[in-house]
Amino acid sequence: MNAEYTARGARADEPQIADYFALLKPRVMSLVVFTALVGMLCAPVSVNPIIGFASLLCIAVGAGASGALNMWWDADIDAKMKRTVKRPIPDGRVSPADALNLGLGLSVISVAMLAVFGGVLAAALLAFTIWFYAVPYTMWLKRWTPQNIVIGGAAGAFPPLVGWVAVTGTIDLAPLLMFGIIFLWTPPHFWALALWRRSEYAIAEVPMLPVVAGTTVTRRQIFIYSVLLAVSSLGILFTPVGGPVYAVAAVAMNAWFLRWAWIVWKRDDATAEGDNFAAEKKLFGVSLHYLAAIFSALLLDAVIRVLVG
Repeated sequence: MNAEYTARGARADEPQIADYFALLKPRVMSLVVFTALVGMLCAPVSVNPIIGFASLLCIAVGAGASGALNMWWDADIDAKMKRTVKRPIPDGRVSPADALNLGLGLSVISVAMLAVFGGVLAAALLAFTIWFYAVPYTMWLKRWTPQNIVIGGAAGAFPPLVGWVAVTGTIDLAPLLMFGIIFLWTPPHFWALALWRRSEYAIAEVPMLPVVAGTTVTRRQIFIYSVLLAVSSLGILFTPVGGPVYAVAAVAMNAWFLRWAWIVWKRDDATAEGDNFAAEKKLFGVSLHYLAAIFSALLLDAVIRVLVG
């Protein structure tokens, strides 16, 4: 983290509770909780409500810890980008030291409590997730390689696996495929965003793929990962958690996703800039609907199995 920025940010005035909450990246946290919940409820066991709620809370706190540590380290980058400049640290509302302490404290609490409620294996996975997001991704990958999103995407893919393990104590194929869906979804999701934000990433000196390898390579990679995503998501149909609702949703959503990935791949920069990156923004929006629909379908199939079982 930039030392000059640390000194400047340390003079933050009295922060409010909302400022600390913003450090936890609540929108990301909500996605983590949702996918972890799906992992839990798809598991072939009866979930104790208290254990399930406590485990979800621990996973949510762990996700928040990751967000705080990420914002602490990336404060200098956030200050240079339009979409992040109003975050609590670059905006001067929270000091870097407070963000670091919050992230470390919540990390310890979340892992320790998940060991109690969800078992040692689930706690170990959560600890690894926090470490991987905060250290390899945030401190190294994000600043040094255009593959930052590809490798770093693993951190966001762990929640359904952690949720499954918290209630079963074991790892199985189905949660690994859920992991694969989020892992393969992450590159096209973020690269679609990076295509129209690449000037900001260039100013912040973040080596996102469009900045380093160019837009043509990025567009091709978006389509390749979209195809791999479709294969991984359809693979769940060959496990016990993939039911009729999921089958319909997976086919429909993958067709929709691939259509826009294809459109983005076949565009050139002149066309994209001419319509203000309309297709790239559309793909980004489709990607958000995609993940929500895929995991909602898994959840509905899990509910149906309980009702008819």
